[in-house]
Amino acid sequence: MKRVSILGATGSVGTSTLDLIERAPGNFTVEALTAHRDVTKLAAAAKRVGARLAVVGDEACLPVLRDLLADSGIEAAGGTQAVIDAAARPVDWTMAAIVGTAGLKPVMAALARGGAVALANKEALVSAGEVMMAAARQAGTTLLPVDSEHNAVFQCLDDCPPERIRRIILTASGGPFRERSLAEMRAITPEQAVAHPNWSMGAKISVDSATMMNKGLELIEAYHLFPVSVEQLDVLVHRQSVIHSMVEYVDGSTLAQLGSPDMRVPIAHALAWPDRMETPCERLDLARIGRLDFEAPDMVRFPALALARSALAAGGGRPAILNAANEVAVAAFLDRRIGFLEIAAIVSDVLDRFDPPGPQTLDAVLAIDAQARALAGERVKDCAA
Repeated sequence: MKRVSILGATGSVGTSTLDLIERAPGNFTVEALTAHRDVTKLAAAAKRVGARLAVVGDEACLPVLRDLLADSGIEAAGGTQAVIDAAARPVDWTMAAIVGTAGLKPVMAALARGGAVALANKEALVSAGEVMMAAARQAGTTLLPVDSEHNAVFQCLDDCPPERIRRIILTASGGPFRERSLAEMRAITPEQAVAHPNWSMGAKISVDSATMMNKGLELIEAYHLFPVSVEQLDVLVHRQSVIHSMVEYVDGSTLAQLGSPDMRVPIAHALAWPDRMETPCERLDLARIGRLDFEAPDMVRFPALALARSALAAGGGRPAILNAANEVAVAAFLDRRIGFLEIAAIVSDVLDRFDPPGPQTLDAVLAIDAQARALAGERVKDCAA
């Protein structure tokens, strides 16, 4: 019986994790579930899986959560610190699925506790990769990648020493605008950007996929997760999203992980690791698919990918700046305050204007994040004026 907690239980990754747990109730007990504001969904999930604790990040929602959980025997708590405290509770396995830098402190608390942490919050590792990996090593924590691409690499890595790896190749669907011209992309709406052709995801990650910033963030994440240099990381556009990533070895062998585009596949791998578990996911039918296509990414039409690779190569505080500015710009686009192409332009401008020393602590990461957000906010106002 594996004791688990889910940070970000009402988002797409959190609900997929709950679905798998509910399908194998004899294998898991749930310690804590957290959400930001969706108390109705949080309370319902906590009751279904018999969680010991339910935490809402927005403390103003706590009275409603307590009412919904009355007479259930489930403890209720609220506020930022309560989410961090929930992450620190002793469990065997934690799903870290809080979107954005809001997940940084809870992820650090889970890493410091030890056990296994399944990481679906790529922004945390992008912003504070060196700090987080040091914390994981110190606590002896097993970090399990949940992003489909990184989970694929994790499955493809064999027991060869790192020097036997030639390349790690992350695949990208190319998003919904892979064949659009720059002129056409100027008129893209939020509704079009969140309509991903292959995956069902939240609004922010869907926009990141449309700009290909998501793949850039994944490059940075892969650098911290796997024992390769920046130069050994590549991206290949693969529109069908069947091959999720590949590892090329020095002998010429390339191992690939294939599967249907369903996040429950990588989540199940991390949840059951080092074992495997049944899922209801569609089985891969290559005869029906018929063909697999590949192409190099277009760095001109999708400059966000080039910005991320440059930030990774520069190191220091650059990845944290990239992530923070992107979060602000994407939020502004979804609010219709800026255009689609202005997302990457704002990120580029903030990177040009701000170059602090590399952060050595989580507080230093958060300070860089705050300054980058402020600068990005100024640029959003300029664009909207």
